[in-house]
Amino acid sequence: MSNRADNTGLLVLAVDDEAPGLSEIKYLLESSPHIRRVLTAFDAAEALRILRGDYDVEVMDRTRAGLPPVDAVFADINMPGLSGTDLARVLGAFRAPPALVFVTGVEHSEAVVAFEVGALDFVTKPINEDRINKAISRVVERVAATPAVTPEPTAAEPQDDEVIPVELGGTIKLVPRATVRYVEAQGDYARLHTSDGSSHLVRIPLAQLEERWENAGFVRIHRSFLVALPLVTELRMTSNGYAVVIGSGDGAKELPVSRRHTRELKERIVRPPKSSWG
Repeated sequence: MSNRADNTGLLVLAVDDEAPGLSEIKYLLESSPHIRRVLTAFDAAEALRILRGDYDVEVMDRTRAGLPPVDAVFADINMPGLSGTDLARVLGAFRAPPALVFVTGVEHSEAVVAFEVGALDFVTKPINEDRINKAISRVVERVAATPAVTPEPTAAEPQDDEVIPVELGGTIKLVPRATVRYVEAQGDYARLHTSDGSSHLVRIPLAQLEERWENAGFVRIHRSFLVALPLVTELRMTSNGYAVVIGSGDGAKELPVSRRHTRELKERIVRPPKSSWG
């Protein structure tokens, strides 16, 4: 059974930190009759944001339907921040990972590493049309042979942990969602507060995280706060209304609960959904 929702061609993502290389691979991919649409990213962090559906409704809809976010990723290996092999390891943790093809000018020894991290093919630069078409054919065969997976789990089912790429001073850190205690809105951005006491600013609106993380046990308590419900230890009355306490002891954090969210929060605390938090 194919994991394709239609027969109109493949949706693929091309990733290369050099503009000429990205333009070339995009052109060659779009020249293939098997390719319907090509998304592009200049580094692995941007690629992960695209694969999460941050910028593209089709990618998000495919994930919800139990399909890979894209059918294939064509990526360079040597990129600043997260390398192509780092990206490959993250893709391997997806519920429905896309096929991965490395398109790069590195030495043959790197090809061995590429296949160790699950790459379907390894195309060396300079790229020629025949070689890229051979890689596309392998992707077509992989997609046709891959069964559909179960759609995104409901709130009562466990689901894989998401990894959020965070950029700071030229360094990219991967932050597992399971380490996030609460999220604070900061304009069009959100600040992730984690269990080790650190915080990370990400270019994602709080409303988008609320929708995406609802099934992972996160709940909105205020226009400025989203909290991991399993980590809430108290709901208390204060002089300004209700507040929640996350954690205990010296690491406890008190956050306000707005009046409009109080009733729903009480109901969720009394009848909390099962989640993948451990």
